[in-house]
Amino acid sequence: MEVILLERIEKLGQLGDVVNVKPGYARNFLLPKKKALRANKESRAFFEGQRSQLEAANLQRKSEAEAAAAKMVGLKIIMVRQAGESGQLYGSVSGRDVADSIKAAGYTIARQQVNLDTPIKTLGVYEVHVSLHPEVVIPVTVVVARSIEDAERVQSQAVAAAAAEAAADAAEAAAEAEEAAAAAAAEVVVEEEVTTEA
Repeated sequence: MEVILLERIEKLGQLGDVVNVKPGYARNFLLPKKKALRANKESRAFFEGQRSQLEAANLQRKSEAEAAAAKMVGLKIIMVRQAGESGQLYGSVSGRDVADSIKAAGYTIARQQVNLDTPIKTLGVYEVHVSLHPEVVIPVTVVVARSIEDAERVQSQAVAAAAAEAAADAAEAAAEAEEAAAAAAAEVVVEEEVTTEA
């Protein structure tokens, strides 16, 4: 089924694109949520007449989402859960739990905006993406621990591990740059030898 997209949809297309989708996806998701129109002559004419208004509304929603994203930069959510000795949770942390925690932190989001493919089932630090707008996605750090003290300890360990990984990456990049410089110097020496022999 061909539809005209009324907003950007990840892995599908941009505003105004005519795309072919499965009929069930169109009937059950795109059309009822007013994310698309059926691609027929009337809809195309309507869309072209409304295109500038739709683009302006989309830009306004995007700028509002960017403003909200600026406030949410660096947001860390601590979720206290019971877990076994191996770190396996007795339940799980779902997208709804993350959305509720973000709401408790003072931000207004819907559960559908939290991109969590599979529930979190072990203790640790996770990066969850929140879609404030189809074009504005922000990472939120979720720390799942047995207590607030454990969360702070786990978080500091994760920060130290990330810093160590960044230092290792920097050292590797420096070593590669040194090798490249040595190879370039060797080429220059070989070229000089060739010219002196000639």
